[in-house]
This record gives sequence, C-alpha cells and structure tokens, in this order.
Amino acid sequence: MDEIPKASGPVFSEDHFLNLYYVNELYGNIAARVSKDISEALNAEIPLTSGVWGGTYLIADERGKSRRRIWRLYSIVNLPQNSPLDKRPNLERLIALYSQTYIDAFNLHGLKLDLKMWGGELPFSNKKKPTFTMHMVDANKQVNWLRTFFVWNAAAWIDSIIHDQVRMVNEYKQYFNLETGPVAKPPQEIKYMLQDIIIIYRTLQAACDKDFREHAEPIIEELTQHFLLGLHDPKMIFELYEKTVESALVYGYEQTLDSYYGPAGLTVKDSENWPLEKINWAPEELKQKLSPPIESLFAGFKVKLQAP
Repeated sequence: MDEIPKASGPVFSEDHFLNLYYVNELYGNIAARVSKDISEALNAEIPLTSGVWGGTYLIADERGKSRRRIWRLYSIVNLPQNSPLDKRPNLERLIALYSQTYIDAFNLHGLKLDLKMWGGELPFSNKKKPTFTMHMVDANKQVNWLRTFFVWNAAAWIDSIIHDQVRMVNEYKQYFNLETGPVAKPPQEIKYMLQDIIIIYRTLQAACDKDFREHAEPIIEELTQHFLLGLHDPKMIFELYEKTVESALVYGYEQTLDSYYGPAGLTVKDSENWPLEKINWAPEELKQKLSPPIESLFAGFKVKLQAP
C-alpha cells in the first residue's frame, strides 16, 4: 500500500493557524500521488499539478504562517486535456481517488473530511472546458471546508495562478463596478471579497505600471491593516467596500492583464471564449514578472522554517 502523502512539517500550528508553505507542499504531494494512481488505473500518463489557490501566502508571516485563522481551504489542480479524463467514468474515478487521498492526508493534521459535492462550474472560466469544483467539509470543525478547483490544461502551479487572475477579475468586476456601485451582500461575504481584492493586487503588483501602483497602494495598505487588526464591524466593512469600488482597482487589474495578453490577440473581457489551448496559459513576459516574487516568497518561507 502506498504511503499517505505528507508535508515536510505541520500544516497547522497548535493554535490551528495554517502554514501556507506546508499546505502548498502537501497539495503538490497529493497531486503527485493521485497522478500516479490514476495513471496506473487508466493505463495512461495523467500528469497533475496542484497548489494553494487564493494567495493567502501573500499575507503570511516570514515562516509562512497565516496572520489570522483560515477557515476556508482552497486548492487548484491542473488536469491534462485530450486524455482519458475527458470521459465521465474516468473523471469520476479521479474524483474518488482525489477525495480519498485528501481524507487520508488531512486526517494526519486533525481534519475529518467528507466529500459533499463535485462538478459545479466556476464562473467566468472557459465555456467549452469550464473549471469545475470539488467541495469537502470538515466534521471536526477545524476548518469549514476544503474546496478544489480543477482546471482543464496541464500547467505549472504558478502558471495556473497567474492565469486565474484573469477569471477572478471578470468575476469581481460585477461587484466592484463603477456604474452599478456596491452590491448588497452580507458583511462576511464582502469581507472575503475585499481580501481577494488585496490578493489580486499583490499577485499582479510586479506587472502593474508605476502610476497604477501609486494609486492602488494606499487603499491596499489600508485594507490589509484592517484585516491584520481584525475586521468585524459591518459598518466599517461596507465603508471599505464603497471606498474600494470608487477606487476602480478592478479596472486597473483588467488593464494590466490586457497589456500582456493583448499582443496574443486575447482580451480579459472575452476570456470565457479563449481557445482551449490558452487555458492556464500566461504570456512569457508576464510570467517573468510574476513568477519570481512567488518563487522567492516560498524560498524565503523554507529558509526561515529550516533555520535553527
């Protein structure tokens, strides 16, 4: 029997805070194990890669520990196109393997996961090959859920994170639209949206022009400080939401991405209709700017974790 996938250190601290370095490592090791198992089961090479989705590592401490308790775990998994997984029975087999491997791996870290649903399509993903989700809940209540996004194109984890910024900008533009203004939502949902606005900026920051960075940085810093100090007051949450809508950050994100994807004939607004081979694709110039900061961040986590 194959050994259960593990991280090289504890995914959760004693106070239940998440270590983003170790959980990212665990996601990658789980993908490698499932890739091996599904390849053997289907007698075909099925490469899989995975890592953290959501960018919470961008606001972790120097050892990768989250600065606040994380109740929602997200991962992204990259699947090959034109493989046996295009057939529904084989895809169901993959989900069965993936969910059981999650259960076994996270049980070592105190979670008791159970598969609740899978197959839901992620908004603003490719119309012909939409990203789909798998949702698991934790009976031990250490986290609320583990949700995984399965994206249809083999890619390195960082490439898929870069590409998903396009989808996220389209998804969030409807909630940060200057013409329609703020949308009525519960404060907790607004809070998570504001967190993602921070994460999109921190992911794209190295690719943004100087003028936009100077415009965006004050509001991003203000949002970040509120999160680090604790953001629970509904009135304050909505005030920050209004301020973020008025700042037009999402439009700046869109313009930044268009400046890199545009030369390839791709526009952010039309990303749902991009060719299938452009799923998980990032222009080389954009990767050269965005990959090194993420790579160096995780390298820094590793150095600090290994220090005496």
